[in-house]
Amino acid sequence: MTRVKAWVSAARLRTLPLSISGIIVGSALAYNAGVFRWDICILALLATLGFQILSNFANDYGDGVKGTDNHERIGPARAMQSGLLTAKQLKNGMAFTTMLTLLISIALIYTAFGSTHFLQSVLFFVLGLLAILAAIKYTVGKGAYGYRGLGDFFVFIFFGLVSVVGTYYLYAVEFKTVVLLPAITIGLLSIAVLNLNNMRDRLSDARANKNTLAVALGAKNVKYYHYFLIIGAFTSSLVFFQITQTYKWSAVAFLVFIPLFKHLIYVAKNESPALLDPELKKVALSTFFFSLLFTVGFLF
Repeated sequence: MTRVKAWVSAARLRTLPLSISGIIVGSALAYNAGVFRWDICILALLATLGFQILSNFANDYGDGVKGTDNHERIGPARAMQSGLLTAKQLKNGMAFTTMLTLLISIALIYTAFGSTHFLQSVLFFVLGLLAILAAIKYTVGKGAYGYRGLGDFFVFIFFGLVSVVGTYYLYAVEFKTVVLLPAITIGLLSIAVLNLNNMRDRLSDARANKNTLAVALGAKNVKYYHYFLIIGAFTSSLVFFQITQTYKWSAVAFLVFIPLFKHLIYVAKNESPALLDPELKKVALSTFFFSLLFTVGFLF
């Protein structure tokens, strides 16, 4: 495999659609409010992709040096695990991605707020730094929060609340409580993807002392937790469309819950963690298509 293909593999392109789902939803809400701008949209998408790729590089490096990625792991082979990239190369890639993403974030903040909203600029700059720190510390270092069962919490904060509410605020420079509901939907569905990953790797993670929430809950209870995530996302959307009649055409996004509820039946019957791997793609793409259908609804 060439060096370029190795970096593409480490970037894990299949994770990228999920990462921008919140940006798409926040932008759709801004479009409906009449404050959408293409320059903010493009920069927000690029910054989010940078955060996700940084997280993927850091995850590859962190699990690699800790020995968590080994022959027992079920998912796709990692770049460091398979010898495509060295630890030093991944660290250099993390440093480059961090700097590039930080520059894009600064450009995004200036484009959105200019020089007239100092406090908002500082707040979003701090959020950018926290997002970079969260991307790296998921598996890197002794205090890696992904090894302490806190991955779900940080995914909800950054993939849900910050992604949707933060994006809307960049456009509108105001906060609306109702925006929290689609943010909760995206956040819970994003956790569901992580939870599936952790359910799949539960046994090997436990042996490697990676104490994810799936390891802590056990085989039976983690399934109940997964049901809560999907049903919670559905309920949050239902409440949103019930109380916001101007968004009624975007209710077409409910279609994605048909395959998601079928997915829950599969999870309920599953006895082999390895067979959950294909379900990751289903939930991730369902979340992405939710954001697209949510947006398409506004065109009508």
